[in-house]
Amino acid sequence: QVQLVESGGGLVQAGGSLRLSCAASGRTFSNYHMAWFRQAPGKEREFVATITRSGSRTYYADSVKGRFTISRDNAENTVYLQMNSLEPEDTAVYYCAAKDSVSLTYLFTKKDEYAYWGQGTQVTVSS
Repeated sequence: QVQLVESGGGLVQAGGSLRLSCAASGRTFSNYHMAWFRQAPGKEREFVATITRSGSRTYYADSVKGRFTISRDNAENTVYLQMNSLEPEDTAVYYCAAKDSVSLTYLFTKKDEYAYWGQGTQVTVSS
């Protein structure tokens, strides 16, 4: 299995930027599709962004499209989430997730599809 550790969260003013990182260990990182989800207080965990094994395809939730960018470095076993133009509505705990799959192109967006999760990192956006 793979272990995931997120970092990079914090407090930022509306309009600001943060970059989250998720370091993976334990298995061959390039075998895993990766994603970011988030969970605000009192709400369900929701999909944010996903990236295929090679990084060739990405997909975003409508709420973050054009503001967030997911990327990965397979040599460094790390996936990133660059978040720009942050809004108070982006306040949540952000989770990194991994899915082992033979597919090279399918984009997995449902949280139940992901078997491995990090512990989460808090992002707070003040108005």
